[in-house]
Amino acid sequence: MTDERYVHESELPVSAEVAFAWHERPGAFQRLAPAWDPVRVLERDESIAVGARTVIEMRVGPIPVRWVAEHTGYEAGSWFRDEQREGPFAKWVHTHRFVPIDADHCRMVDEVEYAAPLGAIGNFFGGGTIRTRLGRMFAYRHAVLRADLERHARFAAQPRRRIAMTGASGLIGTALGAFLTTGGHTVTPVQRGDFAALAGADAIIHLAGSPIGVRWNDERRREMVTSRVEYTRALVDSIGVMPQIPEVLLGGSAIGIYGDRGDELLDEQSAPGEPAPRGAAMLAGLCRDWEAESSRAAELGLRVALLRTGVVLDPRGGALAQLLGPFGAGVGGPSGPGTQWMSWIALEDEIGALHHALMTDMAGPINLTAPTPVLNAELAAALGEVLSRPAILRTPEFVLRTMFGEMAEATILASQRVLPRALEQAGFEFRHPDLRGALRFPLGL
Repeated sequence: MTDERYVHESELPVSAEVAFAWHERPGAFQRLAPAWDPVRVLERDESIAVGARTVIEMRVGPIPVRWVAEHTGYEAGSWFRDEQREGPFAKWVHTHRFVPIDADHCRMVDEVEYAAPLGAIGNFFGGGTIRTRLGRMFAYRHAVLRADLERHARFAAQPRRRIAMTGASGLIGTALGAFLTTGGHTVTPVQRGDFAALAGADAIIHLAGSPIGVRWNDERRREMVTSRVEYTRALVDSIGVMPQIPEVLLGGSAIGIYGDRGDELLDEQSAPGEPAPRGAAMLAGLCRDWEAESSRAAELGLRVALLRTGVVLDPRGGALAQLLGPFGAGVGGPSGPGTQWMSWIALEDEIGALHHALMTDMAGPINLTAPTPVLNAELAAALGEVLSRPAILRTPEFVLRTMFGEMAEATILASQRVLPRALEQAGFEFRHPDLRGALRFPLGL
């Protein structure tokens, strides 16, 4: 099969040297991996110098495929090249070029020389499918790169931070860690109880907490409290005995603090929901206690921001990952009545907002939600439209309660119409304020 050539280029709002440096930092590979086509990294040299290798496992349809790439060319600030040594293509040579335009702009050029594979994998990729897939992938990569560079450039005059992060292996923590390290920050994961990792940190980002989106029982409820309230108490106590106190604590929380509020518009000035032992009220009480423990750090002199996260949309985890199966099969639709409000945020805006809170003087409650909450039925219609599938099969409330018990009442059926006033007043710019755009981008559609 003859060799083909694919080129994708776009202008970036930084110099060639800055764009090249971004690619040399840990996290760049992870940031550029398409959200809809996740890979498992088996081995990686955190370098793009000649001889560095990356080994991943990807899937071609249902088939797991090992891909080994080796860097074979490098000129600092100008270009680097990687080649497939083992993988699905008969040939793959990828050259990344950084062409100066002026002192503050450059052109990113990705050039791929490839030969299509053979056999079943070749049939999967055959015809014009390869170029279509490459177009989706590089459009995504360039959009992520441009947005990341713009967000970091806004705070380029500030020193880079040494950041200790709990929950670093979760959906948000994984994406945030890669974003921060490509921006030149240093991120140290903190395991539960390993507070020695806090030493020397300028900032602590506290995202740890056991999953809520599973059926609850007594053991699960205890773990929800232990992993949030008790862990945060221990974390703040450890900060209090540190010889060098960090500047800031970004403490995890959730919009569940507002309880089930129907159509009421909620912002950071709204009163939390009244706590009670069950359902949405139980979550409201949990979030109150969680925030109270984080807030104690202010008495130690830290700036404390309380991160009231909404429903984070990304195909690699959370609500969207759970919905893709039934909606992709054409059996999706509203949950329960469909009239409950859902306050969502794209993962890219979630990590952007966390970065904004880190680098500015934001303190107190911060609603991490898009400015356009939607009814559950609107979410179903939008996802069906994006996937080109019907979305009319409503799941009755009794079915949700039977399947998920109290969790369904507290999350799927609860209504929270939340607005991100604090972020907007602090000058944060959402990349994906529209629901359909927020769904299309990580799905490559």
